[in-house]
Amino acid sequence: MLRFIASAIFLVTFLIIAIPLLLVEWIIGLFSKNVKAYSSLRIVQWAFKVLIKICGIQVTIIGEEHIPDEAVLFVGNHRSIFDTVLTYSRVKRLTGYVAKDSMEKTPLFSAWMRNLNCLFLNRDNPKEGLKTILQAIEYIKAGISICIFPEGGRNKGEELTMLPFKAGAFKVSTKTNCAIIPMSINNAIGIFEQQFPRVKKTHVVIEYGKPIYPNDLEPENKKQIGAYVQNIIQETIQKNSALIE
Repeated sequence: MLRFIASAIFLVTFLIIAIPLLLVEWIIGLFSKNVKAYSSLRIVQWAFKVLIKICGIQVTIIGEEHIPDEAVLFVGNHRSIFDTVLTYSRVKRLTGYVAKDSMEKTPLFSAWMRNLNCLFLNRDNPKEGLKTILQAIEYIKAGISICIFPEGGRNKGEELTMLPFKAGAFKVSTKTNCAIIPMSINNAIGIFEQQFPRVKKTHVVIEYGKPIYPNDLEPENKKQIGAYVQNIIQETIQKNSALIE
């Protein structure tokens, strides 16, 4: 419980103290949107790294060298709110995460998310959802990576399982031929959700797969690209389960 209290205090304190920084970032954005985006990214990454330490999370990273220095589509399995904290703390390029649209109404959080090129997806409105995907495509073309969890929400099922991937998420890559980076996350659910509201010292394994360029795939695999990528992630989380103590 002490870790939960400490992390909650840190988050609230950061969000309050960082209010003036939002004004500074707005001013910076008047002169350079790129500088604003990178400075916002580094500020949020610092906060996430501190949070990871407070929570006592040990992270094993595999395959980070596979990520090319270009705009990519990160695709991962999703079981914990810490999936974003853990992976966002490591990105080197500008990266917008696709979040549920309810996050857009969260004070302060949403302001930082907009600074970071995050997108808000309405899962119940196909027309609005398409707009989000089209915006993500424009971000890729502008050199901004996108991260999405295509299960459509956190999977609360059995360990090492995944919900079916939503096909629409992969249009970001098939329309631009940007690399898809499979992102496999093991045991993040053990940090918080498994024993809510306690935060537990946990070992998490994250593996980044080799880049997948849609145009290099066999026609059948490209047609079923969601299932193709999901199978890679499924095999990886099965393999890496042996690394969890």
